[in-house]
Amino acid sequence: MTDTTTGSPLGPLTPDTADLDAYLAADAVIDHRHPEIAALAARLRGADAEATARAAFAYVRDEIDHSADVDVWSAAYRASDVLARGNGICHAKSHLLAALLRANGIPAGLCYQKLEVLHGLNAVYWPETGQWVRLDARGNRNGADGRFATAPAEERTAWADDPARGDHHYTTVYAAPPADLLAGLARAREGVAGFDYLPAEL
Repeated sequence: MTDTTTGSPLGPLTPDTADLDAYLAADAVIDHRHPEIAALAARLRGADAEATARAAFAYVRDEIDHSADVDVWSAAYRASDVLARGNGICHAKSHLLAALLRANGIPAGLCYQKLEVLHGLNAVYWPETGQWVRLDARGNRNGADGRFATAPAEERTAWADDPARGDHHYTTVYAAPPADLLAGLARAREGVAGFDYLPAEL
């Protein structure tokens, strides 16, 4: 149902902290101070925040493979590891996109969608409008169709919700991965296909 406040077809978004600096911070997963992340972020930097975000989104969506699309399972989830390996699952790609955006001074967080397993994507804050907007850089193969957006009404994530299955988008924008999800990602093993280690929902 469209959120009547923002116009989002996927519902409202609320940050888990009012401290916008939390969405620019580096940590063990979104490690945007890593030299390779910083160098790529600099190469992707455009004339303004929108051009930079668009370039970073396109890079992660189109140049970093989703593990399931290529049947190469790196088990990487730290942003710098995902970049080094060139593939990862949706959560891994969302960590890399957050790192590239934060390295360029663009507030970015993590948000989630309940599908058969928990799907990871991003939200970006646009100061001009004071709104968070979902971006899903999962990769547009095998029926996925995520698009760049700068307004909630334009949001288009890789997968549409199927209400009959109980699919839905969560409303929280996280500054860091939730602990249960992080614990699951740490259980992934290189070369082992599948998503059994992921929680089904938050």
